[in-house]
Amino acid sequence: MRHTIPRRTVLTAGAATAVTASLPAAVARADQHRPTATFTLDAEVLDGGEQVVAVTIDASALPAIDASSLAVDTFSVHAKGTNPLTGTVAYDLDRSVTAVRLDGSDIVLTLSYAEGVTGGSTLDYIGDKSRNVRLDLEYTITQNKPIRLRNRRRVVFSSIAQGNLVDAEVDAFDAAVSGSGMNYRLFSPAADSRQKRPLIVWLHGGGEGGLPDDDYYDNESQLRANRGALGFATKEGQRVFGGAYVVAPQCTTAWMDDGPRFAPLVREIIDEVRRKHPIDPRRIHVVGCSNGGYMSMKMTTVYPTLFASSVPICGVVEARDASGVPLIPDDELTAISTPTWLVASRDDPTVDPNANTVHAHDLIPDSIMSLYDTVTWNGYRFLGHWSWIYVARNDPEHDGTRIWQWMADQR
Repeated sequence: MRHTIPRRTVLTAGAATAVTASLPAAVARADQHRPTATFTLDAEVLDGGEQVVAVTIDASALPAIDASSLAVDTFSVHAKGTNPLTGTVAYDLDRSVTAVRLDGSDIVLTLSYAEGVTGGSTLDYIGDKSRNVRLDLEYTITQNKPIRLRNRRRVVFSSIAQGNLVDAEVDAFDAAVSGSGMNYRLFSPAADSRQKRPLIVWLHGGGEGGLPDDDYYDNESQLRANRGALGFATKEGQRVFGGAYVVAPQCTTAWMDDGPRFAPLVREIIDEVRRKHPIDPRRIHVVGCSNGGYMSMKMTTVYPTLFASSVPICGVVEARDASGVPLIPDDELTAISTPTWLVASRDDPTVDPNANTVHAHDLIPDSIMSLYDTVTWNGYRFLGHWSWIYVARNDPEHDGTRIWQWMADQR
């Protein structure tokens, strides 16, 4: 199922590339001060996945820069993204610089980006493997004009080398591995550690699992592919929940491969987080999309008293296993006692909403359902399968209560 376009985890985004600006010989001779610089790739997770939205050049080696000497054409930016598993070049293009500014001693180049544009994405989807993988990113910055210091001296960098990929929201999650070897990411609230806090368990879709045959298990794509886990870590999410821990396990393959086997592994991560952090056992919530929507329901069938609430998004119940039995049989659905709010879109081309979400809603006692016509946010229409966007933005509403507030009220 396609889920594409994700303290600090450092990614070296492609090989460091030294770039010498091409300038008229007279200008080059006039500028004796030719320092080196490095730059970071500044990324954000949009509703459709993570993109590089800016580059920041560290110009701290220079005296004060005259900001008036900077323009959108002072530097050019070229981007190349290569799939590390297939060797396929996902894109190789120039990125448009839309703005330039000084931030202290840094020169920040804002890049053109938008939903659905692949040229800035940090992930690539391998169709025949149904997986997202992180691209090897190679960015090249070329200086087209000298910059001027306040002392009127002109400067041309002799080289501008690529550094790390930085995404503040993703980097706020710590990387960890459970005792059984399952990757997970954990966000910790800025709160008094003596007070017990809720725990939100985010279960990703099939596109964010590992690929054992390719030795690929990155512990990042479950955050970079969409805003599912990140939404609960925003200021708004933290305010609604009164400061919550957010944990995002990463399946070694896909949850639907063997839900009964993976359920105890997810439980192990929950128990590990509870041992290390002040978690309120009455306020553990499970949320998941697609494969993870299935898994969120499966967790409530295996552990009927563990969770305060469950939010399955475009989840799967009717797909048959090798023996022809539904992934979650009707008798298991009718036995779910965890308060459940299901979310899907009627135009979902990947998971039939009627055979899965509506069917589950009909059987899970006292469940709530939000069934949208399309997945449209900020004027952009996404694939109908991507209904997790609504939950990440706290959009579903029932009887005047938003879904996050409803979750936060459950015990």
